[in-house]
Amino acid sequence: MQMKKVIINADDFGYSNSTNEAIMLGHKEGIITSASLIVNMDGFDHAINQIFPQTKTLDLGFHFNITEGMCLSNSPLLCDKNGHFNNGFISALIKSTDKKFINAVEVEFRLQIEKILKSINISHIDSHRHIHAIPPIFNLIVKLAKEYNIKFIRTQKEVPYIVPSKTLDMKFYANILKSIVLNSLSNINKYPYTNDKFIGILYTGYMDENSILQGLKTIKTQTEITEIIIHPTINPSNVNNYKEFMAIKSPKLKQEILDLGFKLTNYSEFN
Repeated sequence: MQMKKVIINADDFGYSNSTNEAIMLGHKEGIITSASLIVNMDGFDHAINQIFPQTKTLDLGFHFNITEGMCLSNSPLLCDKNGHFNNGFISALIKSTDKKFINAVEVEFRLQIEKILKSINISHIDSHRHIHAIPPIFNLIVKLAKEYNIKFIRTQKEVPYIVPSKTLDMKFYANILKSIVLNSLSNINKYPYTNDKFIGILYTGYMDENSILQGLKTIKTQTEITEIIIHPTINPSNVNNYKEFMAIKSPKLKQEILDLGFKLTNYSEFN
């Protein structure tokens, strides 16, 4: 019997030790099938040297970042005088028509990807705060993915859906705007090797069991690949992300996903 395919991807692997440990446990004991490495944050060495050796079946991607943390290239077009990235999504979108800016992004990308490839192989590329959805940056990522022989690149085509308990939070309405923007850009960004559907923008920070299941119920086509992103932590003081961690470890959630006709998978299975 043909099954729908879902990738449960944990973003920000390497962000912090608490994120790394949540991803490890979410893979060993839960439904995480994939994670995306961010190379310029405090937890990168911990992720590579201590966590990944314990999770060899975890599929890994590259979480390209030019919006937070230290800039590896120290380009004044990307960072402040202290070497910290100082562009958000909107400023990068505005600057993306500037060839000098895109050239600086390319230099930074190469430094980040080569730092990863010294240690491991990766199956896919995505980005922190979805920065690669910006069309000139997406086109650059496509070029470099071919050069580095990385087949899959994430796109953000999310089918709108409602989880009533979450719509009372004002952040949900900001997420609606973000989803509209990213869906529009994903319609511009053409690439043959990507996910067909995406879940995790509308309920960023609220990807509990209900949000995950309601999102999967919007997926009807058997042949499509759906990617779900989560941001788990083992730190209970980070309430929403801790709820995500508890959700992805739930045996009940795993069974409900299987009952909806999904197979848990990762990008490496399609290479």
